[in-house]
Amino acid sequence: MKKILAFVDHVYEDLELWYPKLRLEEEGWKVVVAGPQSNTVYKGKHGYPCKADADVADLEADSFDGLLVPGGFAPDKQRRDPNVLSLTRDFNKAGKPIAFICHAGWILISADILRGRKATSTVGIKDDMKNAGAEWVDEPLVVDGNLISSRTPVDLPVFAKAFVDALKAG
Repeated sequence: MKKILAFVDHVYEDLELWYPKLRLEEEGWKVVVAGPQSNTVYKGKHGYPCKADADVADLEADSFDGLLVPGGFAPDKQRRDPNVLSLTRDFNKAGKPIAFICHAGWILISADILRGRKATSTVGIKDDMKNAGAEWVDEPLVVDGNLISSRTPVDLPVFAKAFVDALKAG
């Protein structure tokens, strides 16, 4: 059974966490949601709650098959957490799928793993992505090796499918 890590913090984009999480669970896989503190309920931009299963500081990438990074405004706070950045780098070093959408690119920017990679995001962080060395494109889905990116909740169907396909292939 696959095991996927998903980041959460206050003001996450509700759909960008829940749509892929439920899709992954439909495959029979376990999704562990991690935030700054386990057993804490984090509220999304639209008020939907999500309880963290684990504390980010207690986890290692070796225990998981892939990483889901939802957008919203949570990534702006999460990018300051050295545990979030270390985990993200470790997933990347291991070549494990990292699916990130909308503002989630901020975490990969701060982890310094976008240089020379093709990716997309919300247009709101386009300049940040380019300044981090990414080849930014305005497409619903961009897959560059282990990195899977999309722009906004409108792109969730192709985003979730690509993440499932990458996890099945791995």
